[in-house]
Amino acid sequence: MINLVIDLGNTRLKFGVYEKNILRSNWAGDIELAKDKLEDYLKEYPINHITICATGNSKDFVTFIEKKGLSYELITSDTPMPFTNGYRTPQTLGIDRMVLVAGSQFLFPKENVLVIDAGTCITYDFKDCKEVYQGGSISPGLQMRYKAMHEFTAKLPHLKAIETEAAVIGKDTEGAMHSGVINGITQEIDGLIDWYKSEFEDLKIILTGGDGQFLSGRLKNGIFANSNFLLEGLNYITVFNKS
Repeated sequence: MINLVIDLGNTRLKFGVYEKNILRSNWAGDIELAKDKLEDYLKEYPINHITICATGNSKDFVTFIEKKGLSYELITSDTPMPFTNGYRTPQTLGIDRMVLVAGSQFLFPKENVLVIDAGTCITYDFKDCKEVYQGGSISPGLQMRYKAMHEFTAKLPHLKAIETEAAVIGKDTEGAMHSGVINGITQEIDGLIDWYKSEFEDLKIILTGGDGQFLSGRLKNGIFANSNFLLEGLNYITVFNKS
């Protein structure tokens, strides 16, 4: 069985082609390039199922799929999941967060897992060893913090993250902004990880998302970093529901 799983995010699209649980190919880019890549994949692989997780503006790409006469499954709050959802308002839970929890259940069954997705927003999602999703938290992501300081003040510039270490004590305005964003985020993540570790034994930590690799080397806590983790979760949900 060949599955094509598609992550339609807020800023870009990601594809993953899986044969059972093996990732055969993956790709990321904007919507126009994605249309050409989909054509390539359809020619290269005998795709049996297409599964979509849509968190961004997905209407155009979904319409493109429909016009090609392709059938697909769009993940919703009603899609059967391989875990118990303990969220009080499951209908408001982001689809991407549900998919990440499914991936954590596949990778670490019957274990306590914290999934951190460092994207447009940073989401923290916790699944316990009884396979119950308990909830988590949401905070502004890396670029959102830079953008907010620029747009909600009169004089602060619009910066992008620096690859070098951000000094804790900024010696100029840009240095102070880099310190506040980069050190603030790493302290936030490490602090939450420490809290979860104090409450739950043998905690597994997964870091994913567009800024996951940028942050992974700056965190003091040991983590499992996987930029394709949402695709893993999507494929697991597909296999789970087809079997």
